[in-house]
Order: sequence, then structure tokens, then C-alpha cells
Amino acid sequence: MLEDDAADAELTRFSLTKAGVHFSLVRVDSEEDFLRELQDNPPTLILSDYSLPSFDGHSALRLAREHCPETPFIFVTGTMGEEVAIETLKSGATDYVLKTRLSRLVPAVHRAMREAQERTHRRRAEEQLRESHEQLRALSVYLQSVREEERTRIAREVHDELGQALTSCKLDLSWIANRLPREPSALLKKVRQLSDYLDATIGTVRRISSELRPGVLDHLGLAAALEWQANEFQNRTGIKCEVRSHLRDVPLPQELNTAFFRIFQETLTNIIRHAGATQVVVDLKEGHGRIILHVKDNGRGISQPEVAGSGSLGLLGMRERTELLGGDFKISRLPRAGGTQVTVSIPADRSCRKFIKNNENPFSRRPRSRSPWAEANSC
Repeated sequence: MLEDDAADAELTRFSLTKAGVHFSLVRVDSEEDFLRELQDNPPTLILSDYSLPSFDGHSALRLAREHCPETPFIFVTGTMGEEVAIETLKSGATDYVLKTRLSRLVPAVHRAMREAQERTHRRRAEEQLRESHEQLRALSVYLQSVREEERTRIAREVHDELGQALTSCKLDLSWIANRLPREPSALLKKVRQLSDYLDATIGTVRRISSELRPGVLDHLGLAAALEWQANEFQNRTGIKCEVRSHLRDVPLPQELNTAFFRIFQETLTNIIRHAGATQVVVDLKEGHGRIILHVKDNGRGISQPEVAGSGSLGLLGMRERTELLGGDFKISRLPRAGGTQVTVSIPADRSCRKFIKNNENPFSRRPRSRSPWAEANSC
């Protein structure tokens, strides 16, 4: 209570006590004492006179908002004009009560405390929601990291173990074919058919391994991986795909390479499914400390409802990958020629985020065990 008149302070105390309000009260009458109490013993409620000999209500309210912004502040004063009252409320006061009408004090106190409690609960709920959102984003980053690590491991095993096993079978079959008699010809024909089937299977294994995790991405970098994917896309669909790269010959963080490559893959998939395009142009460049990818096609063009809609998991995934690395994702319809443009811009210096530092589960302090292959291919 900021009050210089002891009799008025006692009347206020009596009104609260008579109404059954349980409280402890400290009365001060100077700016120094008021400021000290705010700093050393932050109050639950502030009752303040408006006019004091050496201190005014506006200054008291300003100090209270600086040091205890969530604490309700009620003026209990002898006189206060309507304009002044409105000004104090605009400045952050909770309420005002005239000393000649102390019957309003207890309802004003109850309302102020109730509203303060509601604000506290709302703030805690917002903090919990924000923490949950951060945990979900952390989990998303973690799952992407684990998924890429698992893709890399499977691709290596498929390429090295299954591919080598099939190659050995092919060599053994060739050895048998060279030692078979020329007759009967049906047996030689069957062996040649089996050899051709093994060749096709080996090619399929190599394709699956590359699709899981292309080795060119890990060994030659992002630009080369985009060119490889563009060639695969062009050969498979007949849609011309041109890649222009203007990146410096500097290694990028692995998570950055992975994000751009997966977004590019998803963009090409959308072009196949929806665009009806005959040409795709890809620009990869660096500017203002960011890596920027533009993918343009000459198809029908994406509509505004499709951009704004939440039904496309592909678009949501691309946007989420970009935002997790502090980047910007934009997809729009080209105004003149038609078609669609996807733009991805991510800071070039984004190393692994804190959420996946040391590939740790964000919901556990316990780090995952890691293989040497995972160590070599992690962020």
C-alpha cells in the first residue's frame, strides 16, 4: 500500500478485513520505500493513493509496470476526475476506488485478483503449448535425421552385400555356361536367360540403392546430386530438366544437402503427378549468406487454393523441412508464362540444430548408439 495518511490506510485495512479478505500488508509513503518493496518483496496486489506530497500516482504506476508488470494496481484516492481516471486505466491501472466509496474496494480487489490469476494460467498454458510445439519440431528433426541415417545404412547394405552377392551369382553362372556342352541348346538358352535376369536384378538393386540415398550426394555434393536426379527424372519421364548451379566449391553441411535434395525430389514428384509440364528449369545459387533453390516448370500452374490448402502432405513436408533449418519456402504460380515456381532459401551456415546435436533423441537425455557408418554420414 502506497499511502501517506495512516488513518486512510487503516480504513482501507478495516474494509478488507471486515469482508473476510486474508492478506498481509506493507505500507510505504515514499518513492524509495515503494521501489525497494517492489524489488525485494514483489507484491500480489498494489493499492496506491494518487496524490502524495513527494510522489504521484503516475510515477508509482510506471515503476510498478517496470518491476511487477503482472501485479494488479488499484488506485485508492480521495479525488480523481473522470479524465484522469481514464488516463490511468489506459496507462495500465487495473481499477480505481474513491475513499468516499470504499464499498467498491473489495469487489475491485476480488476482480483484480481473479483476472491476474486467469492471466497467469493463460500464460502458463501458452508456455506449455510453445514447449510442446518445440518438442514436436525437435521430434520432426530427430525423425528426419534417423530416417536419413537408416536410408544410408540400407542403401549401403543393398549395394554392397546384395549387389555383390548377385554379381557373384552372375560370375558363377558364366563359369557354368562356358563349360556346358553346346548341346542341348535348350539348356544353354535357359542359362543365358538366367544371366540376363541377373543383369536386370543387379540394375534394379543399384537403382533402389541410389533412390534410398544417392552416393553422389555424400561424395560429390548438392549440385552434382541435383544434376544426377534431374537426369534420372528426364530419362524416366521424357520431361526436359535443366540444372544451373552457381555455388562456390565449398562443402555444405550434410543436413543442408539432404534438405535441398529431398525437397527437389518431392518437387519433381509433384510435377509428374499434377503439372503436365514439358520442361523444368532448376537454379541453385548462393546469395547474402543463403543457399537458394528455384525450380520452375511450364505446366498448368498451381492454384491459390492448392497453395493455401493443408491437404498436400508433400507441400507440408517441404515447408517443414525448410523451416526447421531457419529457411523460407514459397510456391507460386508464374504470372505470365504459366507454370509453377518453388523457391527454397536456407542460411548457408546452418549446421545441425541443437535438437539433433549428437543425434540425440529430444525426449531423452540418453544418446543413441551409432555405427561408424552413421558417424561418417551424420550432421
